[in-house]
Amino acid sequence: MNWDDYAKWAADIAEWGRDYHKSIRNLPVRAQTKPGEIAAQLMTSAPETGHSMQDIWDDFQRVVMPGMTHWQHPRFFAYFPANATPPSMLAEQVASIMAAQCMLWQTSPAATEMETKVLDWLRKSVGLPDGFMGVIQDSASGATLAAVLTMRERALDWSGNSAGLTGQPRLRIYCSDQVHTSIDRAVWIAGIGGDNIVRIPTAGNMKAMDTTALRAAILSDIAAGFIPAGIIASVGGTGMGATDNVADVVKVANEFDLYTHVDAAWAGSAMICPEFQHLWAGVYGVDSVVFNPHKWMGVQFDCSAHFLKNPADLVRTLAIQPEYLKTHGQGGFINYSEWSVPLGRRFRALKLWFMLRVYGMEDLRSRVRNHVSWATSLAKRLNDTADFEIITQPILSLFTFRYAPETATDLNDLNQRLVDAINDDGRIYITQTFVDGAKVIRFQVGQFDCTQTDIDTAYDVICEIAKDLKR
Repeated sequence: MNWDDYAKWAADIAEWGRDYHKSIRNLPVRAQTKPGEIAAQLMTSAPETGHSMQDIWDDFQRVVMPGMTHWQHPRFFAYFPANATPPSMLAEQVASIMAAQCMLWQTSPAATEMETKVLDWLRKSVGLPDGFMGVIQDSASGATLAAVLTMRERALDWSGNSAGLTGQPRLRIYCSDQVHTSIDRAVWIAGIGGDNIVRIPTAGNMKAMDTTALRAAILSDIAAGFIPAGIIASVGGTGMGATDNVADVVKVANEFDLYTHVDAAWAGSAMICPEFQHLWAGVYGVDSVVFNPHKWMGVQFDCSAHFLKNPADLVRTLAIQPEYLKTHGQGGFINYSEWSVPLGRRFRALKLWFMLRVYGMEDLRSRVRNHVSWATSLAKRLNDTADFEIITQPILSLFTFRYAPETATDLNDLNQRLVDAINDDGRIYITQTFVDGAKVIRFQVGQFDCTQTDIDTAYDVICEIAKDLKR
């Protein structure tokens, strides 16, 4: 393909993208294919000679599109959104065209300096105090891994990277039973071991970590000869939105000089609205916090904002400086590859810069507020509908409910069948989870172009299919 062909196809695909998004409501939200159906239509080995772009594009439409779940669909109410706004997409195209490797300041000064600036915009917008500095990670999982590695090094007096964990006392990481599984993976990868995750019981409507139990667990571990390394708090957990009392967690952490990380992957974006910042009151006292603009703020995946009170600890944990990565003759710069596990880095700051400038904070706040309001009203509507009950009240725009007709004998089975029937129907997409051992249905509003009409459609679909199951 030459550059003239590239320009022609780039224009054609941009037009297709416009039409795709304008007509996406006509598509089933979740892919309706069966396992193996797509693979059966793909070649068994790579072609020896090239194919025309037209043939490839035709195959994309015929083979790939039927097997896609449409994450940008306005009736995507499952998991959390992975929003992609037009300016963010354009920025990704520009970044892909330049294809810069932004691992060091010298390999792309604009990428580094823009990252510093736009992360500071975000810091101010969510109410984090001066002194916190940010870095864009690939995901909240990557940020949490970086935090756990820092906990490990700090607890071992910075000897873990050099000496390893053999012969060391067991390290302990504390969190509730509501945290995301990325915490488990981070602890595995850090070599600490899953058996050393101490799950603290939760209490109240927010399923917050019981800090009395947290303190007791730490004291018990110290008495047993273990080394407490850090605490991971949740704000807006994936299951039902579990949110710890960050201020109380920080008090315990300070008592034992423990590193504290806050996973606010989804909910953190809502903190651009001052009225929601009470959900992480006390966050000024933590060591690090992560949230994902690629979830609720409209930034193309992947883009996680990781803020640190003392970046030097993270750099001390991760930085390696062979001669070929050193910048001579310059000073006063940041090499963000020393702030993350991967060495290679894409120009992620560009899409954040585009998106924030096109929409502005006022528009983004309005969207978040709408989503929270619509989720609250839908929860009330379902609660007032016969045979439905709200299990957990909305935390921001996430709530859980259950279909519970009096004639049902196995509510867990019934609710799973309801979820499956709704998703097979295709008009909306939802997921399930467990709350206190009961299978419930999650509903989360967050897709960038969602409207009140989409919420009304969701109510109608849920009630219609539930009624069919009851027959």
